[in-house]
Amino acid sequence: MTCHDQVENLKKRGPVSRRMEATKRGDVAIGYDRVGPEDAETIVFLERLGYSRWMYNWQRRDFEERYELLVPDNRGTGASSEPEGPYTIAEMAADLEAVLADAGADTAHLVGAEMGGMIALQYALEYDRAVSLTLMATHPGGPDAKSTPESVRERLFDPRPDIDEEARIRKRLEPMLSDSYRDRYAEIVDQIVEWRVQSDASERARDWQAAAIEDFDVSDRLEDIALPTLVMSPTGDEVVPPENGELLAERLPNAELLTFRNAPHLFFIEEAIQVNEHLAMFLADVET
Repeated sequence: MTCHDQVENLKKRGPVSRRMEATKRGDVAIGYDRVGPEDAETIVFLERLGYSRWMYNWQRRDFEERYELLVPDNRGTGASSEPEGPYTIAEMAADLEAVLADAGADTAHLVGAEMGGMIALQYALEYDRAVSLTLMATHPGGPDAKSTPESVRERLFDPRPDIDEEARIRKRLEPMLSDSYRDRYAEIVDQIVEWRVQSDASERARDWQAAAIEDFDVSDRLEDIALPTLVMSPTGDEVVPPENGELLAERLPNAELLTFRNAPHLFFIEEAIQVNEHLAMFLADVET
């Protein structure tokens, strides 16, 4: 695919026809996009640490005609409130339950990357609307999970007060996307940076979300999650080591593992066509 094709696809997968809605859980407002037919099956897309709803622009166009899509901002991000933290994954799972109740969705397929996958796991344990899980570049916590290497963590959280926000975001994208992608598709990276400046979590909210990841551990409860689960694991992930995908697939009783060779953390952007094809096939096989 040429750079021109990639950029044109990005434009097509960019802002889509949507309804921006919001609900409240206590004092916390949760904003979410609602896309597609309301009488269709529901997919909820759950973002990673700090990222806003733009993160799934590469998936929306391929699913919005057949499914109703709900894309909430996690607390502290975008259109949602920024309550005092630190946060917990359990709180964010409860926020998700509030969104589903507000949307009138009795059942939903949950698709989550990194922190979003953790929210999906926690939700499946605590609530009863989920009918399938798709877990991308995530882990269950606990002693057997492989954490982000310290050298990568420093690159992701270095405040870099000597540079402006845009430059800081570009530096933090380096472990997330492959060098070849960033070089070849500079125009797309520019758009990602613009979206991040506009709507991602503040530095303090990002730290509060990171605390939620640090404290997350459902490793001893995975056998209780019998939902059909697709685990997507990029083997070139510097942020969430790919061994975590194998761990999830081994311990979840109804999971299949799909690996993306040498793909980076944001593989659902770089490999969007393949990711969407596999996700569509998986969802079609899930009986609701």
